[in-house]
Amino acid sequence: MARTKAVRQPDLILISWTRDPLRPGSARRIIASRVIGSAQPCTFTLAPNRLLINALNCLLDADIGFKVVINRKTSSISGFVLLQRNH
Repeated sequence: MARTKAVRQPDLILISWTRDPLRPGSARRIIASRVIGSAQPCTFTLAPNRLLINALNCLLDADIGFKVVINRKTSSISGFVLLQRNH
């Protein structure tokens, strides 16, 4: 009898961000994030009000394995990023 193996699903992270509308060119800050699967070892970078660039630097590290799937602006001061990691 053949054994079947469960296929591991990808990890997904959705990050919503905003800029300070009173300071043009200000840094993007995380408003909210949702993780399906695991964001390890970068979970701590996804907290509200943290800098988006720090989270992306951690998640996009070659050893971590996340890739940006969607990166969209929803207005001049807000947007979202969807990242995926396949196993």
